[in-house]
Amino acid sequence: MNKKRNIIVIDLKAFYSYVECLDRGLDPWTTPLVVADKERGTNTIILSVSPFLKSHGVPSRLRLKELPKKFDYIYAVPRMERYIEKSLEVINVFLEYVSEDDIHVYSIDEAFIDITTYLSYYKKTALEMAEFLVDEVKNKTGLQATAGVGENMFLAKVALDVYAKKEKNGIATMYKKDVENKLWPITPLNKIWGIGARTEAKLNKMGMFSVRDIALSNPDFLRQKFGIMGEQLYEHSHGNDEADMHEEYAPKETSMTYGQVLFRDFKKEEMSVIIQEMTDELASRLREAKKMTSVVSLFISYSKNQGGFAKQMSLLHPTSDQKILYDALMEIFKKNIEDKPIRGVHLAFGKLQNQDYQQLNVFEDTNEQIADYDLQLALDVIHQKFGKSSVLRASSLTESSTIKERHNQIGGHRR
Repeated sequence: MNKKRNIIVIDLKAFYSYVECLDRGLDPWTTPLVVADKERGTNTIILSVSPFLKSHGVPSRLRLKELPKKFDYIYAVPRMERYIEKSLEVINVFLEYVSEDDIHVYSIDEAFIDITTYLSYYKKTALEMAEFLVDEVKNKTGLQATAGVGENMFLAKVALDVYAKKEKNGIATMYKKDVENKLWPITPLNKIWGIGARTEAKLNKMGMFSVRDIALSNPDFLRQKFGIMGEQLYEHSHGNDEADMHEEYAPKETSMTYGQVLFRDFKKEEMSVIIQEMTDELASRLREAKKMTSVVSLFISYSKNQGGFAKQMSLLHPTSDQKILYDALMEIFKKNIEDKPIRGVHLAFGKLQNQDYQQLNVFEDTNEQIADYDLQLALDVIHQKFGKSSVLRASSLTESSTIKERHNQIGGHRR
């Protein structure tokens, strides 16, 4: 059992919209600003709304067409480079007071900090330390933060997600002594970190609607129904969490994925260009990581809720050769595609292993295979040095291509 820790998790309030308001010299609490690219159409999902809009009941995640008509909105096109820059400013504030080893960046707007060894040095309680860091973030970056404090990562996160918003200073605590009074009554279960919609639905079918229901259930039953996750659900319901934010997690089997929502409806005849470009990108990531894949997957979604398909194929041997990978993905595509407009495509490479050799096909010219693969490696070097758009396929100049636009994006949004 790990000894008692003091963990703070700090979340930046309405991060994207707050940054956009600050950069415009506007007050986030009085400005009806939304972060969304209007050029993508009314179905575009809004990334963030200002605290002013949240206070008037506008949710942080909705589509442009769902915005209430009663406000004169300011629209901000997402700028991912700026948000990353601002996020780094916040991390630098933390680094003024704690070691890098005691910070775990959970997302662009959220971080865990282990302050256990700093409390005596700064002569503060855990709550006082949280208040101090939140104030420092505000004073030095202009951003407003909320925080959760607990003796492990799980309790700190629940304090943040469920209770911090109810506190005037935006900071809440949760310790083992609070489990029965503060953790057990929580419902619905999707408020709890780690419980998604599917898990919640499954628990509800078993008659479990609150954390108390999980805590009072049979752990063997949960383990039987959910495997290792069932054991974690039971431990979390009692406030236990053995996760150590200082330890790096190394998965036994990894995968790589790459996807995009297309900016218009695409015909099936246009998709070979898209799949080729995405295969090139993902294969380049494979080679950079010195990995090979032996399973490729293709996910296609049709426009206007017309469904789609998800299929995979095992390769004859592991590879990072984009020609082999593209041929496999196109075989899946041709076998399963319907004559419907396409709006989304995702690729996945699974069962990765270290690349210790280049597998050659005995039915093809050996020298040509080696030369072709060496060309791919040379292009990787050029792209790393001069940018991904420095050398493109001729097909990237066609109307079907999306690669130039994607190279000017971060996380699917403009830089």
